[in-house]
Amino acid sequence: MERRSVIHIDLDAFFASVEVKKDPSLKGRVVIVGGDGDPKSRGVVSAASYEARAKGVSSGMPLKKALKLCPGAVFLPVDFAAYEAASDRFMEILRSFTAEVETFGLDEAFIEIRSSIDPVPLAVEMTGEIRSRVTRELKLVASAGIGPNKLIAKMASDAAKPDGLFVIRDGEVGAFLKDLPVRKLWGVGPKTEKRLNDLSIRTIGELARTPVQHLERNFGPVIGRTLHEHANGKDESPVVPFSEPGSFGREVTFEADTSDLYIIKETLSALAGDVAARLKSEGRKARKVSIKVRFSDFRTITREKTFDSVTDSLNDIRPTALSLLESVDMVRGLRLIGIRVTDLA
Repeated sequence: MERRSVIHIDLDAFFASVEVKKDPSLKGRVVIVGGDGDPKSRGVVSAASYEARAKGVSSGMPLKKALKLCPGAVFLPVDFAAYEAASDRFMEILRSFTAEVETFGLDEAFIEIRSSIDPVPLAVEMTGEIRSRVTRELKLVASAGIGPNKLIAKMASDAAKPDGLFVIRDGEVGAFLKDLPVRKLWGVGPKTEKRLNDLSIRTIGELARTPVQHLERNFGPVIGRTLHEHANGKDESPVVPFSEPGSFGREVTFEADTSDLYIIKETLSALAGDVAARLKSEGRKARKVSIKVRFSDFRTITREKTFDSVTDSLNDIRPTALSLLESVDMVRGLRLIGIRVTDLA
């Protein structure tokens, strides 16, 4: 019988780490990346070094608030070209080991290993080689988690940060989850956490023991059942390799789920600007633009529009993307926002 092991691998403080690689004098300093790099602007934090995170800075936070928390920080503009180049090399490394790679933003991915014997030793060996190559070839640091499914692998890699590897076997899932606060469960944002706390559910173990019918009554059938399954370490979602030729795309996974429309729109605007710049630099034009939205409960939707003629103009792409965003019912916080242009000419 075939057995499954999933690796989640994530580049630590990716944007900030790329900036430190570009300018080694920044190593050890409080580095905040966002907008045009002006902390007094209306931009938001795209990434922060671990030194900045220790002072309370997080992705999606207004730059002005980050400045108050870290008045001596180094503020830098977003350099998507540099991040994309590093991301492309990172994904090349992963795909040199296996085709079973599902990208999850620029800086993280899932890898699936199936074997008739215990797949965990192979996963550990592969992960060690990948992390070594990332350090050696990219001069970046990757943390990783290994688990029986995507949910546990992702939570394991979060627990491994920074610069670590955490392995959770099938029989260890319950012990790993039971005492963690519900906020640590992948997909639970501040609002869901508060509602769970109001129901006197504070740990993942307590959530796992809560009757699914009770959760469905309070959160609806889809979210209620998902919460119950995840709290019990269950996740049947497959690792889905994805590659779409003839397209350019960008997406950002927020460090914390956000319902702040200003932050979401600013992020999508920045991604649209990067995609338009990529089109121009490649001498290409696109006929179709689409956006991807992933909610805190992992539900993912897309919206798209086809232009009357091909374009590489930001004046076409950005307002279209924002218009598509307005058609999305923001029923809960967002985990990810992305944009893609297709039908290239």
